[in-house]
Amino acid sequence: MRCSWAENADAAMQAYHDTEWGVPHHDDRALFELITLEGAQAGLSWRTVLARRDAYRAAYHGFDIGRVAGMSDVELTAVLTESAVIRHRQKIWSVRDNARAALAVIKEHGSLDAWLWGFVDGQPIVNHWRESAQVPATTELSDRMSKTLRKQGFRFVGSTICYAFMQATGMVDDHLVTCTVKGTR
Repeated sequence: MRCSWAENADAAMQAYHDTEWGVPHHDDRALFELITLEGAQAGLSWRTVLARRDAYRAAYHGFDIGRVAGMSDVELTAVLTESAVIRHRQKIWSVRDNARAALAVIKEHGSLDAWLWGFVDGQPIVNHWRESAQVPATTELSDRMSKTLRKQGFRFVGSTICYAFMQATGMVDDHLVTCTVKGTR
């Protein structure tokens, strides 16, 4: 049995669940991509964002942190006109701000990976939920991550976004105990 949310998923969502969600990510570029996509998802469904993932990759130079940090206002305005991305001005501009904040983290801590995974002491938190209703939207840890990211200069990183990010990157494994696909188990 799969996680209950994945039972009625379309092929793209099913593939994401089965191969990516809850699997530990340690590449700075991949982490930056997921924090960007989770921020874009705010107020929308993950399916909406996942369907636009390739467009985001094209718009943001494959999530090359340095290149995104150097994007001009003209380039961001061009992203705003792309119909394949979610055209929300603050979300689009936040990606450049987040890239700049990520570069500062990398300079200070050596990698985005080391810094972000420090929130979970470098090890995934494996939960043992029996029902999807038990899975929280936020935790004290996601509250702390959100507050720290904001202080560092990141935007669109509220506690709910941070918890979803931790799930997506495998920092937290919230697959149900009945799920046959496990991120870290």
